[in-house]
Amino acid sequence: MQPLLYGELVPWYHLIDPVADHEDEATCFQEAFERAVSPRPRTLLELGAGAGNAAFHLKRHFTCTLTDLSEDMLTLSRQQNPDCEHVLADMRTLRLGRTFDAVLVHDAIMYMLTEEDLLAAARTAFVHTRPGGAAIFAPDCYRETFEDSTDTLTADDGRRSLRGLMWSWDPHPDDSTYVTEYAFLLREGDTVRAVHDRHVEGLFSRETWHRVLTQAGFRVATLQRPVGDDVFDDIFLCQRS
Repeated sequence: MQPLLYGELVPWYHLIDPVADHEDEATCFQEAFERAVSPRPRTLLELGAGAGNAAFHLKRHFTCTLTDLSEDMLTLSRQQNPDCEHVLADMRTLRLGRTFDAVLVHDAIMYMLTEEDLLAAARTAFVHTRPGGAAIFAPDCYRETFEDSTDTLTADDGRRSLRGLMWSWDPHPDDSTYVTEYAFLLREGDTVRAVHDRHVEGLFSRETWHRVLTQAGFRVATLQRPVGDDVFDDIFLCQRS
């Protein structure tokens, strides 16, 4: 079942995940692609682009093709990225029949719940990366780094306001998934409603990630990504020979 965040709650999405919050991260991706790919990369495919928040910044430097499994999210992306190509597709099965200088797989990769799904997405990225090109995979966390966490969300936009709680926890530490629970209070004018939205996400070790990406055909290295307040985490910069 599709999470409400990518369907019913799409009209609230810009309050939950503002586009401005992605600028530093997008700059990291851009600079990494430009270091890894020669001649300078011009075309970029994003798998699981969502609302197009990363692409909003990256399209200044690349011609972007954006894919997602949610038509509602693609509609949101088209509104802020009308100059980008959009394709409704599953990152596990997409085949466009063309290649790109750069491929980005952002946090939508977290919805790959099994190693088989992860490998299918990695193979999609590989077949769409030109020889000499590069792909970035940016998971939120790894089995080694995962900790239960709770964050609050506060946003206001005219007559609409949102207050939320995001709680990530692992009910079954022996499997390859964890859960993020969202609890929202949504106010529109004088009306307030409560919404609970559960997201089941994949959780794999660094070793599993490295093995899967290598099996897909990539040469794998790590990349430091800024996550705020001078804190960085490790993601994957992969090259196709």
